Amino acid sequence: MRLYLSSYEFGYHPDRFFELIDDKRVKIAIIANSADLFPEQGIEERVALDIEFFAKNGYDSERLDLREYFGDEDELEEKMQEFGVVWVRGANVFVLIRAFECSGFGNIIKKRLQEDSVVYGGYSAGACVMGNTLHGLELCDDAHTVPSGYEEEVIWDGLGILPYVIVPHYDSDHPESGYIDEVVGYLYENDIPHKKLRDGEAVFIDGTKEEIV
Repeated sequence: MRLYLSSYEFGYHPDRFFELIDDKRVKIAIIANSADLFPEQGIEERVALDIEFFAKNGYDSERLDLREYFGDEDELEEKMQEFGVVWVRGANVFVLIRAFECSGFGNIIKKRLQEDSVVYGGYSAGACVMGNTLHGLELCDDAHTVPSGYEEEVIWDGLGILPYVIVPHYDSDHPESGYIDEVVGYLYENDIPHKKLRDGEAVFIDGTKEEIV
């Protein structure tokens, strides 16, 4: 299993993300559905910057909009065969887990990670979703406001890839940092294992090797 889970964007060491990719010919899928709640915030421009960044580092990439596969996991699984890497952008973790559930991406990525046939990178919500629970994160992300086309039910379970919750933007110059202290307090009070990341830091996992970079 190969994971690069950052607090914000690519962190201080994007080279460690690229270190996980063993073939320059692979294509990268950029998933930005966590921002579907905020269509006015220029997500297309941000994805374009990601595509430019990957191109500068020698990789082909494209946006993969999970909304196009809601209710059709088989079609998404076929599409996913084009990609050896996924990069999952941050915003709202509850919107993101809904997109994973509605499209079947959650099932697909868990299988691909088990096979070690994909590298998963992501930041903020894209990192938080990898834990076993989302409880506590409602203190910084709206769990109940739902974009058009999404199921309204709140999903409280993460993907369970990691045995702990990643808490991004801790003690950082980020608009959400003030709320993060409340999240950390909740996790401590409820004995939920977690790892706090400051902006610039990332959890790096390559097989049995795990470190914060």
